[in-house]
Amino acid sequence: MKSHIFGPVPSRRLGRSLGIDLVPHKTCSYDCLYCQLGNTTCKTVERKEWVPLDDVLSELAGKLSCEPDYITLSGSGEPTLFSRLDELIARIKQMTDVPVAVLTNGSLLWKEEVQWQLAEADVVMPSFDTGDPATFQLVNRPHESLQFEKMLAGLISFRRRFRGRYWLESLLIDGITTTKAELAALAECVARIGPDRLLFGTVTRPPAEACAVAVPSARLAELAAAFSPPGEVLPELPEPSLASRGDSSREDILAMLARRPCTVEDVAVGLRIHKVEAIKRIESLTADGLIEAVSGGERPVYRPSAQR
Repeated sequence: MKSHIFGPVPSRRLGRSLGIDLVPHKTCSYDCLYCQLGNTTCKTVERKEWVPLDDVLSELAGKLSCEPDYITLSGSGEPTLFSRLDELIARIKQMTDVPVAVLTNGSLLWKEEVQWQLAEADVVMPSFDTGDPATFQLVNRPHESLQFEKMLAGLISFRRRFRGRYWLESLLIDGITTTKAELAALAECVARIGPDRLLFGTVTRPPAEACAVAVPSARLAELAAAFSPPGEVLPELPEPSLASRGDSSREDILAMLARRPCTVEDVAVGLRIHKVEAIKRIESLTADGLIEAVSGGERPVYRPSAQR
């Protein structure tokens, strides 16, 4: 049976993040050009209990000893498609004091039911990549029922009622969302939304479409600094500690890579093992044909083998 809990994985935003996957792989309301998980296979806005809530909670109880910094509703699709978010968040908070974060594409925040179901989360982090309706269609490729203005209105109205931390993340694609006109439109919309933090990133892993090209790091920092107040560039992951936990298995690594492609450093940080140990295990899995390396920019990333 597929596990609904993954990690902890290293997050540039949240530290060691213990993830909860609430929908089947690539079930999403968007089909973004840059998605590191590949193309959406089930594009939908249907909200339902995609996975059994009790199964999720039972699995989570067995993973809390890993001492995550956050429990994160994210995974391989859009978490707000799960219809029992409020119950899930409430029961997590009965189990642990670890804060709950929700990583969402923001497409359904205009729905009243989604807004109140997210009310008790500690952090909600929607993505918002462009202030232009035409570019929204190009980059995010939303479900046919979703309109830019409705999505934007949802981001604005949820900001007014949500009492937790509200961080907006924008992933920039070189030559598409980095033009002067695009950045001006983005800045205008961000000012209307008024997030607590504005985080900028770019493509760091192989994207769904080859046209999604990374913005050079110096240029990304320059663009972020031009916003008022200035945005933040997502930081590099910390170097793995020399201390080794020593009890992670090949299955732990395979579970990480099944959710998203990872570098050696990602594996080392997420599993709290020495970088050398991570290299050995990745080399072993590669030799056995279970995983494969793909180009990921400055460092190779690893994913389950297509032959597996």
